[in-house]
Amino acid sequence: MASISAWRSAGTSDLSVIGVILGTPAIVVRMTGRLAGKVAVVTGAGSRAEGIGNGKAASLLFAREGASVVCADQVAARAAETVDMIVAEGGKASVFECDVAHREGCQALAAAAVERYGKIDILQNNVGIPSFESLEEITEEAWDQVMGVNVRSMVLMAQAVVPHMPAGSGSIINISSIAGLRAYPPRSTAYTTSKTAVIGLTMALAGQLGNRRIRVNAIAPGQVFTPLVAERLDVPGRQRRATSGLIKDEGSAWDIGWAAVYLASDEARWVTGQVLTVDAGITITIPGNQYDPSEAARDLGTPRS
Repeated sequence: MASISAWRSAGTSDLSVIGVILGTPAIVVRMTGRLAGKVAVVTGAGSRAEGIGNGKAASLLFAREGASVVCADQVAARAAETVDMIVAEGGKASVFECDVAHREGCQALAAAAVERYGKIDILQNNVGIPSFESLEEITEEAWDQVMGVNVRSMVLMAQAVVPHMPAGSGSIINISSIAGLRAYPPRSTAYTTSKTAVIGLTMALAGQLGNRRIRVNAIAPGQVFTPLVAERLDVPGRQRRATSGLIKDEGSAWDIGWAAVYLASDEARWVTGQVLTVDAGITITIPGNQYDPSEAARDLGTPRS
């Protein structure tokens, strides 16, 4: 049986261990029903390696909160792993394999969601790829690939999904990055541009869809630890990332997932066109400076109590 601590690390804080089912102790996740009756489409719902990525975390949390989830991924096996986890917890989910960088895949995904569940209330655009080419290194092909996956996919998914969203209950969540707010990483010409474009797209769609009460917001994750970054980080690098913000603790995909739950829920009914930055405060600090309130007070000549 999974331990309580293991389940908590998987984004669950309210647990109940009940009886014995067929001789096996069972842990049941209590759902608060924040998304009960809603249908969510999550792109990039699988993880490319062992662990929990942003799309998988959002899918699991949407389901735990009562939504039916279409888990879309370019690799069906990745999405199937997410669906298996949801179903094992008693949730509702299904797999759809497609490439959302092209119109045909997006239209087919939206049609499948409506055929299976009758409507679409939530779209989380999660697909994205990194890029580390400098201005001198970036090629036309590399530029087009990054913009196609990171930006065009979100435009095409919105085009496909919006006609099926009931007026008054739709929520589109676009995953950007702190790279869209800062020149970070320093050599990521196309990636930084694409994540800034996601923020611009979010505002544009919020303006166009507000009269239908379809909300459009973005999340800008900070240096969270996911399978995507794990493959290129050594132990010291991971430690530096984990302590780079004001909150000296490592962020995970669950932190991004819970932000998505809020934006998807009716609690955020009056929130649109916004960027929710989830980064332990790193974007409000001065690069290279360790933030120590007592030292800052001394530097500013402020009396310390």
